[in-house]
Amino acid sequence: MTVRIGVEEEFHLVRAGTGRLAPCAGPVLEGLPQRSFTTELQRAAVETNSAVHTSLYGLYSDLVAARRTLDAAASAHGLAVVAAGTVPLGRPEDTLTTAGPRYARMADDYRRVADEQLICGAHVHVDVPDRDTAVRVMCEVSPWLPVLLALSASSPFWSGADTGYASWRTMLWQRWPTAGPAGCFADAAAYDAAVRGLVGSGVISDPGMIYYDIRPSAHQRTLELRVCDSCPRAETVVLVAGLFRALVTEACLRPAGPSAPRCDGRHEWLRAATWRAARSGLEDGLVHPVTRREAAAADVVHALLDKVRPVLTADGDRQTLRTLAEQTLADGGAARRARRAAAAGGLAACTDHLAAETRGGGRGARPAAGRTPPPAVPAGALRARRAGVPGR
Repeated sequence: MTVRIGVEEEFHLVRAGTGRLAPCAGPVLEGLPQRSFTTELQRAAVETNSAVHTSLYGLYSDLVAARRTLDAAASAHGLAVVAAGTVPLGRPEDTLTTAGPRYARMADDYRRVADEQLICGAHVHVDVPDRDTAVRVMCEVSPWLPVLLALSASSPFWSGADTGYASWRTMLWQRWPTAGPAGCFADAAAYDAAVRGLVGSGVISDPGMIYYDIRPSAHQRTLELRVCDSCPRAETVVLVAGLFRALVTEACLRPAGPSAPRCDGRHEWLRAATWRAARSGLEDGLVHPVTRREAAAADVVHALLDKVRPVLTADGDRQTLRTLAEQTLADGGAARRARRAAAAGGLAACTDHLAAETRGGGRGARPAAGRTPPPAVPAGALRARRAGVPGR
């Protein structure tokens, strides 16, 4: 049986024509359904929440429809919507913290880190059988997460300058005290004890502020991917979601217990691999999760496709994801496309390019309709809102 997935996407609101951030989430969200659209830490960002799907085609159609709905609402206020880790001309002084005691406390506690939370990510939820499985799988799939980050990288610009990185969002995000690789835990009880310890330290206020690259949901039987940039093309979100689902599914099918293959507990290389993916995206080498040595980005992406091939074949997703992956490799990813647009017309033109890709649902290969997708489950069935997470 194909495992269910859902996606949360975060979007920047920018003023049409200037590319400056617009703290207008409140007016834009008026009239939009709260179960599918919500606020973020900063008023210049909005989050959308998909329904739950088993079909990649159903997920893709859902994402495109949500983007069009949000774009129409923003256009009515003279705004454009951008799905990217950062926007080229974003500045902290152009936006405000969303009202409410939770966000006010975060702004006071974390100061400049919260002020500069002008970033957007794409998060994927995948169903798992139980919480112990989620914690086990979290460890087993973590070495492949930098590859997913590289595929999604879309934030080369920050505050009007080229950072030299494919995902500057990652650099900003990792300043939070609990961001980065999750590490390994024996079971859910050990993970929860570690979370309680972090809360007890006073550095974070509650479990909602665990910002690991991957984490088990506190309220649902899902594992959540959090390492990726928001993606201008909806097709890239589907690529990442499909690959993450396959990784989780493959790990869940492996036997549990003392004799099961486990990681060696070393994660210093994983943080370095994440940095490499953020620095280079698909434009240079990545750290291969198996050898832990540098390898060409295309080779690492192909290694991931080969690793999950049996699951993709069983789900009928193999050809779709291979086609989407090859297209992304050929184009060089969102960061490369953004740099091309900036070189041709400047940063305002680059912002227009990102908004156009967000609005259009991308070009080229799309998930095939394939089997008739089942009726979507209401978004609230899988999504767990966690007040206090930046963007929640």
